[in-house]
Amino acid sequence: MQNDRSKAWFEKAQKFIPGGVNSPVRAFGSVGGTPVFIQKGDGPFIIDADGNRYLDFVSSWGPLILGHRHPVVVKAIQKALERGTSFGAPTEAEVALAAKVVELVPSIEKVRMVNSGTEAAMTAVRLARGISNKDKIIKFEGCYHGHSDSFLMKAGSGTATLGIPGSPGVPKSLVSDTLLAPYNDLTAVESLVEAFKGQIAAVIVEPVAGNMGTVPPKEGFLKGLRELTRQAGIFLIFDEVITGFRLSNGGAQELFGVQPDLTCLGKIIGGGLPVGAVGGRCDVMDALAPAGTIYQAGTLSGNPLAMSAGLATLDYLQKYRIPLKLNETSTIFVARLKKWIHQKSLPVTINQVGSMVTLFFTNTAVENFKQASGADAGLYAKFFHSLLEKGIYFPPSPFETVFLSHAMQPEDLDMAFDKITVSLLEALRAE
Repeated sequence: MQNDRSKAWFEKAQKFIPGGVNSPVRAFGSVGGTPVFIQKGDGPFIIDADGNRYLDFVSSWGPLILGHRHPVVVKAIQKALERGTSFGAPTEAEVALAAKVVELVPSIEKVRMVNSGTEAAMTAVRLARGISNKDKIIKFEGCYHGHSDSFLMKAGSGTATLGIPGSPGVPKSLVSDTLLAPYNDLTAVESLVEAFKGQIAAVIVEPVAGNMGTVPPKEGFLKGLRELTRQAGIFLIFDEVITGFRLSNGGAQELFGVQPDLTCLGKIIGGGLPVGAVGGRCDVMDALAPAGTIYQAGTLSGNPLAMSAGLATLDYLQKYRIPLKLNETSTIFVARLKKWIHQKSLPVTINQVGSMVTLFFTNTAVENFKQASGADAGLYAKFFHSLLEKGIYFPPSPFETVFLSHAMQPEDLDMAFDKITVSLLEALRAE
């Protein structure tokens, strides 16, 4: 495939944008080469500046569960746009979306809309600290909760892709209040809770890790966290920015039957537009200003375009039971791949939860960040470029999740299977 226009745009971008991109993993840093510049989305496909067409397994990093330019979402945005883009005042749309979130997510009684997943996680932790009057939090290696200071230790996602263990500019005093545990290791959490008894405000976790690749929770891990935090008087925060409304209408907490104290949302809740939210019980959420004294604000929070797109998306997902159907489709697709890999005895492990999937180039199980980091990133880079040449767009990082979308038809997945299997063989032969 030719990518002359993408190369030219990337060269120009580097003159005006740090690294030529507005989010680090887009730069193809871990896979090499020039990022493709996208001109248009069309259902399950994206088209780049050179006219190349790709089956899109990135889905804008998760939000586009219905595919690109779904007519229901487009219509909702157009209707909202006719009324105006932003008012800095309350609108009916934000109330309607908040009510829908409360209806769908088991643990949420009230919700505050923000502008990103980073803001949601930051607000959730501020709530936990403000109510508990404690400073320390526990996070898990490889779990990413946005780029605010408290979370940039072994954060997975782009920091793992770039090999950055934390980030310059983060004060040591803030990092000292962030305690780390391996994902899926309940014993390690118990030890931290005991060692810092009475000092921990919250445990924050991706109920299904999606930023070290897809890593599911072990049996009993989430329920163990719930029991431990409840006994110790610690807030349990689920970061469902990725999993919310994708794994089920009520997110991972509905799928696994575990209710946190606070939930962070993003991506799908905005229907493809910038958005985030934090929700929880009334007594917790009412600590936020202006009901309470813990401050949070945002000029574009509850933006009417994002609220309308999000409401249209959630209504459609609920009405047509899309998460359940997509989970079934994804399971069939992954089972077919796993069977083929087993028959070929290839050193590839596939992790899947619903429509979240990752291929790791390793023979061992991947249950935490250390094991994910042990997979062969060089092989993944070869695999990525082989797929790209064949019109399949996978994440340009071994630490990101593949997302299937409802827009993908059986013939699209048949085509993807054929090209993925060929690219796996090509990558391994090149090694």
